[in-house]
Amino acid sequence: MSRSLVILLHGVGSQGAGFAPVIRQWSAQRPDLALAAPDAPFAFDRSPLGRQWFSIQGVTDANRAERVAAARTAFDTTLHAALDDAGLSGQPERVVLVGFSQGAIMALDAVVSGRWPVAGVVAFSGRLASPLPYTPALQTPVLLVHGDADPVMPVAEAPRAAQALEQAGLSVKTLILPGVGHALSADGVAQAATFIHTCLPPAAAEVLH
Repeated sequence: MSRSLVILLHGVGSQGAGFAPVIRQWSAQRPDLALAAPDAPFAFDRSPLGRQWFSIQGVTDANRAERVAAARTAFDTTLHAALDDAGLSGQPERVVLVGFSQGAIMALDAVVSGRWPVAGVVAFSGRLASPLPYTPALQTPVLLVHGDADPVMPVAEAPRAAQALEQAGLSVKTLILPGVGHALSADGVAQAATFIHTCLPPAAAEVLH
């Protein structure tokens, strides 16, 4: 059984396997961590390939929050399965959620709704799209990572999310990466690893390389 778990949550139309390079890198740095990258529970409805946490067909600012709320049950089932597989059932304080794009939306929703009092959340290229009211797990720190050249998710979503999360009482760090689009960059992945290191410190015998 691992001491702690990092769950990586992919974007719409992708799959957990897309995180394979990140998992290889972080596994080498932190062999004490379990890493999981589950597929989202629903088939992507714009292509025969890929998965989604919720549909983006016809999504608007007005209806996005209700779609996030409707996705919670299936999302929670997916996370519970990942904890069970790691032998960490009922121990969210030993878990960090790392989401990209739609996965980031769901990771932020998990903490801002108070459903998942995890050790930390990293949200890459995401937005806060959860319905009010916010009832967050206040002990969970959040790292927002966003490229300033993102053509899919406007970079303005990062400071907007940070302000709302801070007003809700959460500790938030925002990292804006110059020249980065809608993607995981080497710098962003490295910064996330450092953040995870603070949220889930290794055992005394372990060293982050």
